[in-house]
Amino acid sequence: MSIKEHPSQSGDDLEKNSGESLALHVPVLLEATLLSLKPKAGESYLDLTAGYGGHAREFLAATTNYAESVLVDRDDYAIERLKSFSDKGVRLLHTDFVSAAKQLIQEGKRFDIVLVDLGVSSPQLDKSERGFSFTNSGPLDMRMDRRQGVSAETLVNTASVHELTRIITQYGEEPLGFARHISTAIVSSRPLFTTEELASLIKQTYRGKWKKTHPATRTFQALRIAVNDELRQIEDLLPLLPRLLNPGGRLGIISFHSLEDRLVKRYLKEQFDLGLEAELLPLTKKPIAGNIYDVHNPRSRSSKFRAAVKK
Repeated sequence: MSIKEHPSQSGDDLEKNSGESLALHVPVLLEATLLSLKPKAGESYLDLTAGYGGHAREFLAATTNYAESVLVDRDDYAIERLKSFSDKGVRLLHTDFVSAAKQLIQEGKRFDIVLVDLGVSSPQLDKSERGFSFTNSGPLDMRMDRRQGVSAETLVNTASVHELTRIITQYGEEPLGFARHISTAIVSSRPLFTTEELASLIKQTYRGKWKKTHPATRTFQALRIAVNDELRQIEDLLPLLPRLLNPGGRLGIISFHSLEDRLVKRYLKEQFDLGLEAELLPLTKKPIAGNIYDVHNPRSRSSKFRAAVKK
């Protein structure tokens, strides 16, 4: 499960504290992003996946350019928690990052730093009612934008065995045989309404022993990706990014699971291989891995950071 911000308190503690602070969330690979993207006073900043503002807080502290900076998130819960930035003059956009990128390009906006953090934020996972995690039982939701119609419950209770198998193998990278077993079990056990029901069903379906990783992990990832159309969103966003940068502007992308990282890696390699026609040049020769450079943050384990600069 990809997670981009790590709470220093438990989810219950955060819920009890109605005046919860943005500072309670430690962003993934923060030091690496700051060192690679080198924010300077007066520079403009665009965060296309702002979450709780963990990265934004540090970048804006360095640039102090609030008026020309923009924070984007499609989660209404995140936008509500970002209002303190708005009070300082930062523009907030409550939409997905592709729509935001297109809107900003149409407006002629360009930025000195653009950051994209593709992980699911801790608040989304820690709030059981969002349905992203099976750690605590909640409704099968998984929508990053709660305004959209299709939820995980919709897919689980209406998709065919064939369609569920495709989703679980393609987006969860689950072996075909087990994916088919899971899909058949889901269809036979419908209706399912909670994360606990689904996770328990998958656990019962699993044959053999399992160790640290719960048998439902890949299915939950697959459903989340399908519900939020995550991979298509990334594919649509990547070619737009150079148009959001000023000359000399820096781009940073944090990915988590292999599917999204593969898209990022391929796009940047294609850019770098263009030679004189390239719009972007590499700032990181190799991806900066969270399990090496951010070992104290348990939610950085699978993260990879790649950076580039616009010519």
